[in-house]
Amino acid sequence: MLPPVKVRASALGLFPEQATPRLYDQVIDVLRLHHYSLRTEEAYVGWIRRFLTFHPGRHPRNMGCVEVTAFLSHLASHGHVAASTQNQALSALLFLYQKVLQVNLPWLDDVVRAKRPKRLPVVLTRNEVQRVLAELDGVYRLVGLLLYGSGLRLLECLRLRVKDVDFDARQIIVREGKGDKDRYALFPDLVATDLQQHLTRVRTSHQCDLTQGRGQVLLPYALQRKLPTASTDWVWQFVFPSTMISRDPRSGLFGRHHLHESAVSREITAAVRRSGIAKRATSHTFRHSFATHLLESGYDIRSIQELLGHASVETTMIYTHVLNKGGRGVQSPLDAGFPARLPAGPTDLDPAPGAMLASGDRLRKQHREQPVNNSTEHI
Repeated sequence: MLPPVKVRASALGLFPEQATPRLYDQVIDVLRLHHYSLRTEEAYVGWIRRFLTFHPGRHPRNMGCVEVTAFLSHLASHGHVAASTQNQALSALLFLYQKVLQVNLPWLDDVVRAKRPKRLPVVLTRNEVQRVLAELDGVYRLVGLLLYGSGLRLLECLRLRVKDVDFDARQIIVREGKGDKDRYALFPDLVATDLQQHLTRVRTSHQCDLTQGRGQVLLPYALQRKLPTASTDWVWQFVFPSTMISRDPRSGLFGRHHLHESAVSREITAAVRRSGIAKRATSHTFRHSFATHLLESGYDIRSIQELLGHASVETTMIYTHVLNKGGRGVQSPLDAGFPARLPAGPTDLDPAPGAMLASGDRLRKQHREQPVNNSTEHI
């Protein structure tokens, strides 16, 4: 195994010459103490850096509600960011003050979060899913089949390890999904043969790496110390390994990571474009289509909630709106009360617009000349 590389954190621009730990190091330490993901770590540090750049030369302890509100307002008015992005920035700043600096200030509760609008997800029909999958090749097609057939998120699919795919029980175990939760996912029978052949090729490549003194995989948490030989074990290898050896940004160890999600996203977006579908579909659209098509097939929403890993059934209820059913089959009155083919538009037999106007004037004149009846017998 290649020796670890010491990862040196860069300064956050606040008094790096002092002996006390730099603010950047404090933020990183507290984030990892609370087991935040690497994505959250990168996002929070980025927002804290932008906040300090917006107020140059000032320490966060000397700033308060006015500075935070000014920064968030600048994001909305000049940056034109979405409400979710603005709330993410606010969460990063609240983490800085409450968890890192441990400042208990009353104004923290007065900062208002942006109201997130409710959006309907983009959903592909079954025919459109087939058209997109037909445009994918090789490992990208296999990833697309699992995204749609199992309802996985993209990173959940790419982080699958060999031990998480049970061919005999026909199930997939999602480890450390969203919210750091494990769950079982569907195993599509249609994928079994292709996935088995793919793993055979991956194992051959892994054996070749071992003969060259490589073949290590990045292990979660402290398993590298607890199980020193597990990094080269076949069961711990990624189902969709990367073609390159990379370095873990946290531990500094070199190993073979999984495919990068940006590469898969680009391939799926290009496949949607080649298929000619006029929808803004992404890799996550397969997950939306998975849930919607299960609802169309009559499966109950609680089962779909468990398969998707939603904490609340209200999150899963969004797909009933996509179906335009809302829990009940509602038919448009246009479809229910009219013949299948509506008659043509106005013809020459219809009265002229001027005649219609004159007729309306006569009716209004007759109405004014009639006596007023204040009786309530007609009610």
